[in-house]
Amino acid sequence: MQPANTASTTSFRFPEEQARGLPDPSRYFSEHLRSPPYPTSPFFLNFVLRFGDRPEYIHPYIIRSASSSVQLCYPSRNVSAASIVQEFKNDLVIEASLYNQDNHGNNYIQSNHFISSFSDLCVTLDVPPSLRFFLARGSPFVTCITTATVTLSIKSFHSFEPPHSNGSSTKHTIRLKDSHTWICYSSSPLNLTLRDSVLTADNFSGVLRFAVLPNSEPHYVTILDRFSNCYAVSGRAFFTKPFCLEYKWEKKGRGELLLLAHPLHRKLLDVDDGDVAVLDEFKYNSIDGDLVGVVGNWWHLKTDPIKPQWKSFGGIEEKFFPEIASALRNDVGGLTPITTVSPYVYGKIIARAARLAVIAEEIGSKELIPAVSNFLRIWIGQWLDGKYTNNSFLYDTKWGGIISKGSEDESSTEFNNYRGHHHHLGYFLYAIAVLVRNDKDWGRKYRSQAYSILGDFLTLGRRPNSNYPRLRCFDPWILHSWSGEVAVYNDGRHQESSSEAVNAYYSAALMGMSYEDSHLVDIASTLASLEIRSAQTWWHVREGNAMYEEEFSRENRLMGVLWTNMRDTGLWQGPSRWKEYRVAIQVRPITPITEILFGDVRFVKEMVKWALPATEREDVSDRRKGFLYAMEGMYDKESAPKKIRSLKEFHESNSLSNMLWWIYISHPPPVNQIDQNLN
Repeated sequence: MQPANTASTTSFRFPEEQARGLPDPSRYFSEHLRSPPYPTSPFFLNFVLRFGDRPEYIHPYIIRSASSSVQLCYPSRNVSAASIVQEFKNDLVIEASLYNQDNHGNNYIQSNHFISSFSDLCVTLDVPPSLRFFLARGSPFVTCITTATVTLSIKSFHSFEPPHSNGSSTKHTIRLKDSHTWICYSSSPLNLTLRDSVLTADNFSGVLRFAVLPNSEPHYVTILDRFSNCYAVSGRAFFTKPFCLEYKWEKKGRGELLLLAHPLHRKLLDVDDGDVAVLDEFKYNSIDGDLVGVVGNWWHLKTDPIKPQWKSFGGIEEKFFPEIASALRNDVGGLTPITTVSPYVYGKIIARAARLAVIAEEIGSKELIPAVSNFLRIWIGQWLDGKYTNNSFLYDTKWGGIISKGSEDESSTEFNNYRGHHHHLGYFLYAIAVLVRNDKDWGRKYRSQAYSILGDFLTLGRRPNSNYPRLRCFDPWILHSWSGEVAVYNDGRHQESSSEAVNAYYSAALMGMSYEDSHLVDIASTLASLEIRSAQTWWHVREGNAMYEEEFSRENRLMGVLWTNMRDTGLWQGPSRWKEYRVAIQVRPITPITEILFGDVRFVKEMVKWALPATEREDVSDRRKGFLYAMEGMYDKESAPKKIRSLKEFHESNSLSNMLWWIYISHPPPVNQIDQNLN
């Protein structure tokens, strides 16, 4: 399966400008990596921003690099009804100085750690003067090599018991009082001595591998011993064919490669098509669910095939057409000039307008489509022509990506910080896809601009001349997107709206359909399917399943903000008690792909029952209620339509036409395209 965007389209750049207020991205990258485009939401982002000393969760460990040391933690969890947080403590602090030189570092110039290489599944962190860490995602081992002969020191937040080493001094059991036991494997003799609460060893050169023992069962030690000699130094994710994803690691050492799979990996892993073995009894804890052992350096994942389409999957009975058509005439007649300068709000407005044209076609009111197309030509064109003080796209030459022109509006500032680009630009792509479908001449004129917008968050290749980083938002290991942004957070990356992430790739697939680009349709549909499975796995909270503790899952049906290292029921703009807002943020926008995302009507009923009492507050707006009533309309065809007709206003991504279209669809769709057996 080829990259989604071709050379003729990725070469286009919007007018160039340097984003204001963003840090210099090059400080923590090695020299050969110091050129844009830079990734803006990689799993190691905290290592390369500000002081580079904030932790990152690289399953199953939290890892922090500071003051020429690397700190390792196998985290415990703090659970409440409102959040789940993994707590960081320095289980092991690893430092090294050059052997036969001043151990306090006076004989070398201390400098920052830096990233010497990175890939989808691994990052290499160099810590001067002489340590190089190969951090592979999902590895039960943390691997480092020395680049010179060193004096090694190991400290801890906890107290050490005297270490126990084997006869050759190449396996070392490090027990921490009131905490876990770690094993350190060394490729050559390591003579550890406990002195003043610090483990030290002189004159060492070679490979070190650290692994925690998550429990005391003896088979864990046997497995770690068996796979202690093989480690990954790089790992790539390949989209080789539709609805398939392959992981391939470059490894060093002897023997087979042992890694860990999270729950969605385990569901999608094809054990018959790939040389892997699953060790279900070898488990580590993680905030994403139990991680289980997988042996092999090539994984084959298969997700559910979906076929994005313009119209509803379930279909609408003709008796409902007149009411929808009446609402359509009012909504099309109410299209007015757009005054906002926020790319996010603007995108939702033009996507809402584009929905009117699609609904009009589905119910046979095609006479309304030209008016919608005229509106879209005017208001999309502003962003693509680059002629306006506001409402134009620019190309940021500092990090390498799309920013917007001129405005200090809060949403625009967030966009220029690379926050939620797939969310924002997904709405633009939906509107573009609809307009291209109805106006091929316009589509040919603006093809390069359209594909450049797409490329900002959906570039697959790694060509040196690319304008955009590979998969800016989508994380091919965790299997969903991050909102990202060039900012430091202790809990890593985050994403609030899973449904807007689904919409981004669904809209990209529709654009591929409009441009008759089968490669784009394939890759975007694959990413949409993975995003749906992730939302159903981690954002949709089902009581009684094993993903989250009972205290949390009993009180929640939807996530607020999902972080790398935390699960939060709060929202960026509101508290946990705004349950109807959580529904809105995890449902919008409502399109045909929503039928698949929320194809489990039993769960939808539980979600609505959980959220409806929150609408009794005085501060609940009709804009938020609408999405909750839409979900209720999937199974209640009497009360939900009445509630929807009583609404005085709708969210900028929504309309009465779209709400009526939704509740009159036959739910669920006749062929459930996503497996709902998630428990």
